[in-house]
Amino acid sequence: MSKHPLPRQKDLRADAAWVIYQILEAGKSSRECLNAAQRRHSAKDSAWLQEMTMGVMRQLPQLQLWLRELLEKPLKGKSKIVEHLLLLGLYQIAFSRVSAHAAVSETVNACSTLGCHGLKGLVNAILRRFQRENMAQQLSDDPVIASGLPKWIVNVLQSHYTETEVAEIVAQTNTVAPIWLRVNQQQITRTAFIQRLDEQQVKYQLSEQHADAVILQSRTDIPSLPGYGEGWFSVQDGAAQYAARLLNPQAGERILDCCAAPGGKTSHIVELQPALSECIALDNEPSRLARLTENMQRLQHEVTVLEADALDIHTWWDGIEFDRILLDAPCSATGVIRRHPDIRWLRKARDIEALCILQQTMLEKLWPLLKTGGTLLYATCSILPQENREQISRFLASHNDAKLEPINDNETITLPGRQILPGEQQMDGFYYARLVKSAS
Repeated sequence: MSKHPLPRQKDLRADAAWVIYQILEAGKSSRECLNAAQRRHSAKDSAWLQEMTMGVMRQLPQLQLWLRELLEKPLKGKSKIVEHLLLLGLYQIAFSRVSAHAAVSETVNACSTLGCHGLKGLVNAILRRFQRENMAQQLSDDPVIASGLPKWIVNVLQSHYTETEVAEIVAQTNTVAPIWLRVNQQQITRTAFIQRLDEQQVKYQLSEQHADAVILQSRTDIPSLPGYGEGWFSVQDGAAQYAARLLNPQAGERILDCCAAPGGKTSHIVELQPALSECIALDNEPSRLARLTENMQRLQHEVTVLEADALDIHTWWDGIEFDRILLDAPCSATGVIRRHPDIRWLRKARDIEALCILQQTMLEKLWPLLKTGGTLLYATCSILPQENREQISRFLASHNDAKLEPINDNETITLPGRQILPGEQQMDGFYYARLVKSAS
């Protein structure tokens, strides 16, 4: 994966430092590296790994500010990973429930596991000084550092949202997202499902917006919940649960779910309308498609799974038009940062223009595959207007056969779609716009 392989010896702090290094230095997603580390540990320790590594992602600007003050000069080469171990140590002392003694001693000991035994004294001295000078109470008053976000994201938010909205987005982005479940109504009713949760004393609340949704009130081992193996439910945020309902599938229709993996929206489509003529789930990432196939089997759904690049139409399309298309477009994922804190450091400002071009190209390529009178639902998990309202407004202006079918009453051609902001009704940030194809 990089010049720093996962430490041979299993050690919580060393493994956490390795995950942080992989994200910040090697540009790997937590999906790639955190899971690899977690597989070596118990459920309890795996949860600790996630809490600590993602906590570092949330507090990174402040942690780096402290580290620059404490470390005389940057570490290089194979020693670089010790900087990430130090970030972990500072986070434990300043922001976690870990005892200061354990945070220092165990973090120091992890140096040996990482092959940096000679730096134990340095790590010990830095963490002791951090404690001695009570630096955890010395928080920066710089709003960008306090936000826990890269400066470019803060700048974009400030240019498009009010001061109050930016403050709320920042606050919500730094919370831990709740776990939403969507009950598979083809297998069990929500009433019957929550009775089983009650029997297991699982704490939850119901959503007023979603008749199929259950929001868990604490972290839990998902496969241990009642009916997991029987396909009684899926894990899906409330904002994502709008997709299938806004698409509104009807009996006998042919539907394309583009960029479908890992299949949360696909499964919801066929649960809402099991009498489709066909539902095609298209994606170009084999590992995520494998998860989609597993999810369909667990939920007992039948869909057509295609591994292909959506833009290479001739390689996968059979020429038969679709009644409805869900385009869950590749995006900045700025709406789900609270759920995936590493996104804030993996995504770069330069990525946005390329993503916007890709989104525009996908709209252009998929639109001809839609029947006259058909519906295309455009979706992103972004809160950046250039990927959302500006994208759809531009498409409407350049396509006479594209008509906006409003989701909200206040939509216009220049301000189309619905933007959900992080934390709204406990949901992730999401955007939807619904377009109908008319005779041109």
